[in-house]
Amino acid sequence: KMSSGAADLRQRKKQNCTESDKMAPEERNKENSKLGRSPKYMLIQRFAKLFFGCLAAVTSGMMYAVYLSTYHERKFWFSSRQELEREITFQGDSAIYYSFYKELLKAPSFERGVYELTHNNKTVSLKTINAVQQMTLYPELIASVLYQASGSEEVIEPVYFYIGIVFGLQGIYVTALFVTSWVMSGTWLAGMLTVAWFIINRTDTTRIDYSIPSRENWALPYFACQVAALTGYLKKNLNCSAEKFCYLLVNASTYTFMMMWEYSHYLLFVQAVSLFLLDSFALAQTEKVYEVYRIYLFSVIVGYLLQFENSALLVSPLLSLVVALMLSKSLQMNMKKSTFVSRLLKIMYIYLVLTVAVTLNFLLKMFIPHKENGHLLKFIEVKLGLNTTKNFTMNWLLCQESLQAPSQDFFLRLTQSSLLPFYILVLIICLFSVTQVIFRRICGEPLKETVKLEDGRIGERPEIVYHVIHTILLGCLAMCLEGMKYLWTPYVCMLAAFGVCSPELWMTLFKWLRLKAVHPILLALILSMAVPTIIGFSLWKEFFPRIMTELTELQEFYDPDTVELMTWIKRQAPVAAVFAGSPQLMGVIKLCTGWMVSSLPLYNDDDLLKRNENIYQIYSKRSAEDIYKILTSYKANFLVIEDSICNEVGPVRGCRVKDLLDIANGHVVCEEGDNYAYSKYGRFCHEIKMNYSPYVNYFTRVYWNRSYFVYRINTVISFQS
Repeated sequence: KMSSGAADLRQRKKQNCTESDKMAPEERNKENSKLGRSPKYMLIQRFAKLFFGCLAAVTSGMMYAVYLSTYHERKFWFSSRQELEREITFQGDSAIYYSFYKELLKAPSFERGVYELTHNNKTVSLKTINAVQQMTLYPELIASVLYQASGSEEVIEPVYFYIGIVFGLQGIYVTALFVTSWVMSGTWLAGMLTVAWFIINRTDTTRIDYSIPSRENWALPYFACQVAALTGYLKKNLNCSAEKFCYLLVNASTYTFMMMWEYSHYLLFVQAVSLFLLDSFALAQTEKVYEVYRIYLFSVIVGYLLQFENSALLVSPLLSLVVALMLSKSLQMNMKKSTFVSRLLKIMYIYLVLTVAVTLNFLLKMFIPHKENGHLLKFIEVKLGLNTTKNFTMNWLLCQESLQAPSQDFFLRLTQSSLLPFYILVLIICLFSVTQVIFRRICGEPLKETVKLEDGRIGERPEIVYHVIHTILLGCLAMCLEGMKYLWTPYVCMLAAFGVCSPELWMTLFKWLRLKAVHPILLALILSMAVPTIIGFSLWKEFFPRIMTELTELQEFYDPDTVELMTWIKRQAPVAAVFAGSPQLMGVIKLCTGWMVSSLPLYNDDDLLKRNENIYQIYSKRSAEDIYKILTSYKANFLVIEDSICNEVGPVRGCRVKDLLDIANGHVVCEEGDNYAYSKYGRFCHEIKMNYSPYVNYFTRVYWNRSYFVYRINTVISFQS
């Protein structure tokens, strides 16, 4: 029965494709004859529109990539720097990602390089890690293969090739947003406005300025391509070839996105929830939605296998939701009929899906051993005020700007560029229209097969409803965590640009207002051209001079103290030495020198988090003996103390590293509402600089400059004064 049902479904899909392919030309011919236009004229017109639209989309992406490259050069003077000075521009986790790319290129063969990364014991002391799995190094694997296979060794330096790929992906990102807005509105003017808003609000749309090798910069362009393809796939009356193309693109981009970012399944979960709500209200073709669910399912399976049996994917909320939806599908048989039973089934269906998903996720976590970010749940508890903690790592994460609520400056910047006001306008109109459609569906009124401009029913288009739900969900996350704005703001640009350029949106508004003085269709067409044109000219006048100033103004990024430190390590430190210090500095030391370190700036491994917390004790009020025992337990030979952390004067008291350590160690005393740090020992990073016993017995200073103090950890301890 199941096989015959599947065959019927495939046959029905084939018939629908054939019918739409046959009906589309007939409808176009009728319309053309009414307007007195020949089919040949219309074909040329459509081809010209498609050609110039694609040209504009590709040109926008290429210009944005060139803009990023030029801005990067002006900011860092990259071409005039030595290799060491270039590498110092990679900070924190970015340094670690790029260091593994360097190691792959230095390996005698690609296979040997991959083996050394999957059995890596030369990065973190006393620890063998699978770097490919733990740090999601597939972007570096691909970049190294492309660099060597393309014969680029004699043409371009590895660092330029690497950042060139990332900038090229950002160009694809912008092109995908352009296409999405174009597909939704029907005019590539919306795509141009999307790109303009994206670049003007670059501070809030991308982190490319601060962290080029970060996983999201590699992954989000593929997600944008997936969203563009999904937008086309959800459209009604799509011809068969276009539907197949969109389906294949959704497949390919989803698989790639899953491999590029360890947190990709969370973003796909948000998308799956959007599709679930879209389908629950019977606003899209169920067959199409379930095809996307199957893509999710296969993506998780492929990701699990290629990521060395990554159990985090098996316990992910995405897999639980998709399996629950598949199991609950039988209840949807008669849901789209306007009967009392179907409405009751709809409520039961939503309840059943949520119940099965939560239960399944709970059972999977019980029976499948996994290393999913356990600190993530604790963080959410503390963030929501459900719990309190003195844990250093948890409080340090809570103090990070990206994990706090967005500031007023964020909303002010979006308002100044006119993005936020137009987004709110478009969102309100679409939401009201969707609510009307849902109410009509509850009352038993069927959806129209084709929505015409004069109908003023923009809420009946499934791709529009999907984007409305998607941006609302992402917006809710962005209101809680500022770092989520990089996922939300690009789609705010896209939705706002689509709205102001869409005659259907203006027509929907005029239908409510019941305009009689002016013909509403004519006015909608005029406004869909006039409003974006006015917005474009105002943005050009206000922001174009600023962008040109950015590109012409020479900035200077130079850190002589860090350059001197790395030079000293490469010249003076033994090859087998292990360095200890802040995780961010250890990442740079690993990249620039290749020496082994005791910790890394990574926050997805419990052991590394514990290491980071222990080594950060060099900035706490603990004894020299305690610090010595901690460092020697990780086989560290050299200790690097940063003056910027030791003498940190942060804007928020209580969020400095030394404050968080005092709280975790119980060295804080509260008196009359004020907090005071108290311990029988002085702060280690201050006391060690005094060169008196017992500090000189355990540590010997071997190098220092204005920013860094390097101490050798003595193997033979003398307690003579």
